[in-house]
Amino acid sequence: MIALALYRHQSISEVVDELDLALPTPQASFVSKSAIAQARQRTGAAPLAWLFHESARNWIAQDQARYLFKGCALFAMDGTTLQTADSAANRTHFGASAATHDRVGSYPQLRAVTLTAIATRLVRDASFGPYDTNEMIWARELIPRVPDSSITVFDKGFLSAQLLCNLVSGGQNRHFIIPAKSNTRWEVLSGHDGDQIVRMRVSPQARAKCPQLPEFWQARAVLAVDARGRQRILLTSLTDRRRFKAIDIVACHERRWQIETSYHELKQSMLGMQLTLRSHTVQGVYQELWGALIAYNLIRLEIAKAALDAGHAPNDLSFIRAFHIIQYEMTWAAVTRSYGKLPMLLTRLRERLKQLLNEKRPGRTCARAVKSRPFRYTVRYLKKDLN
Repeated sequence: MIALALYRHQSISEVVDELDLALPTPQASFVSKSAIAQARQRTGAAPLAWLFHESARNWIAQDQARYLFKGCALFAMDGTTLQTADSAANRTHFGASAATHDRVGSYPQLRAVTLTAIATRLVRDASFGPYDTNEMIWARELIPRVPDSSITVFDKGFLSAQLLCNLVSGGQNRHFIIPAKSNTRWEVLSGHDGDQIVRMRVSPQARAKCPQLPEFWQARAVLAVDARGRQRILLTSLTDRRRFKAIDIVACHERRWQIETSYHELKQSMLGMQLTLRSHTVQGVYQELWGALIAYNLIRLEIAKAALDAGHAPNDLSFIRAFHIIQYEMTWAAVTRSYGKLPMLLTRLRERLKQLLNEKRPGRTCARAVKSRPFRYTVRYLKKDLN
């Protein structure tokens, strides 16, 4: 399943045969399609989910000390959607987006929320399921698994007293940064314009759902101005002004966009711009997505390791070029079929990744010119006037 995410443009049987992922018997040199399908059914999604959680936790912890921000790890949490194959089982389980006049989406969709390390873009945790389930529900599942001594940056859609209070109180030294909504109201307790300690009331509905919530909750409100001059208020639990200055909080929030880039890399680059996932069964969709997350983390891990060896930031290396090199090296390793050469292949892979620095496009050297549409046939000009 991990290899299937790396070779989305090929069928399952092609990936299994070319990478020699199964052990053929003397009677049959290749694995049949039915045997592959039965093997996927026997495996299920649980082993892939366990492997993702264990590998993500250990991979992020390996070099996490190098990317700490004032002793805290930086994470971002956001949601996304993916389209699945249009089958009756997928449409019944996952559902689809609804439109006016009782129209539904062309393909079933699933909704996912991920917790991503900002420095390396490794996916630390994920929760996903039917499209009709709100992102807040999936986010609440991830909150207990947020690591201690961390700062999580949210989108304003996750502004919820229950979510944020549980994040802070559910662990040690866990903090949040989130933009305030335009209709958010609070009472100023202390501070000055641009950096204040505010108090907000918890709604009765939220306290009815979660009785342990207090009547009021406090946060620090910091004024941020983006490159276009637009102002927004950032709410955070980092109330120590001496340790965390306002400019530091704004800088942390400006890095939230990297989780959006990770979604683009996973959904467009790795999935090959395909409209949907492969699987036509519900269990297969869960299995496929867990495998895709593991494959994405493998690529990001190799990029981060190569960047550290070369003295660069992980975001300085090209993801697409690294993805293509890993595809090639895996195919070459399967062709050679020499396990003794695997260390040499991995060393060569790491050295090649070090050369994949993102190249900034140079400025325009000439004026933009709009060319005419090419014609299929040669244009003939008559020498005499027919009129």
